[in-house]
Amino acid sequence: MNPLPHTQSVQAVAWQQWFVAIAAVGIGLIILVQGRVFLVPLAIAVLLFSLTSAARDRIARLRIGSVRMPNWLASLIGIGFIMAAMLTVFSIIAGQIDAVIAAGPAYVARGQELVTSVFAWLGHDVATAVVAAIEDIDLPAYVRALAGSAGYSLATAILILLYVGFLFAERAYFTSKMANLFPEADRAARFERLVESITKSVHRYILIKTVVSVLTGLLVYAVMQTFGLEFAETWALLTVFLNFIPNVGSIVATALPTLAALVQFESWTPVVLIFTFIGLIQFSVGNLIEPGLMGRSLNLSPFVIILSLTFWGAIWGIVGMFLAVPIMVMVMITCSHVPSLHPIAVLLSRDGVPMPEEDAE
Repeated sequence: MNPLPHTQSVQAVAWQQWFVAIAAVGIGLIILVQGRVFLVPLAIAVLLFSLTSAARDRIARLRIGSVRMPNWLASLIGIGFIMAAMLTVFSIIAGQIDAVIAAGPAYVARGQELVTSVFAWLGHDVATAVVAAIEDIDLPAYVRALAGSAGYSLATAILILLYVGFLFAERAYFTSKMANLFPEADRAARFERLVESITKSVHRYILIKTVVSVLTGLLVYAVMQTFGLEFAETWALLTVFLNFIPNVGSIVATALPTLAALVQFESWTPVVLIFTFIGLIQFSVGNLIEPGLMGRSLNLSPFVIILSLTFWGAIWGIVGMFLAVPIMVMVMITCSHVPSLHPIAVLLSRDGVPMPEEDAE
């Protein structure tokens, strides 16, 4: 019996599987890129719903004497907290826009002086060309464009809140849907363990990252206020958000106030001190406090985190960089629960053990 036809058929099936896999990846990338206007608010809404749902469950367990807090009231408190946080952020941004526009010409003039002094050693012609290029920059126009982006972001935030509200309305039917989706008790139990492991890891990561980022923002704000740096509220708010981006965010959050101080102050002393103190805060919080709080709950490889930041940043921009780590945590935990995908989870993990022992099956 000639085994050649059988071998050829096996190879043909293998090539078909590879073709289907490549086509699926390509279609997935096209959907992620072209559908980002819809998918980004939806992804943020699902994440906020998950966090708010966990907070709502904790609030609902509270008792005032013998009276238990109703679920609907706990849900309203959770959504109200999200709305209050968003409104606070947008009010800070809106309050700083006019001040930035007013101070724009002075900052541009000071920047021209600094650039001239820096490029003077390259020759008068080079310095003149660089200054001419800076003069063409319309800073107020950029600020107004950012204000327009803030208005668009406010509309997106309202859409996200609507998504979260309707997800809460659908929550009562999740159990029955899962029961019909997985009628076998064993598969339902595995899926429940998977969802519980993902939500537990993501919630812990977001909670710790939020506490650490807010702490960093407050400390940085205190430093900037001490030295009289203008727009300290804006820089502190940016510090809070940028610290959600691993590795890269803290560097940018240190560089931006330092550049602002370089433009504002005539002397190098406050610039060096602001850079030193902010750098020490970022280093101490990021390398001492955060790892101690995080423990092994985030067991992603640092190289995988950088790749994830690059990939999701290219796909969804700055929002993708914020969501990169939670998405990769979900991918790693999902792969760790699927035997055929377990090698991928091992590669994504830092130490080859993708699941903390308390979360392992």
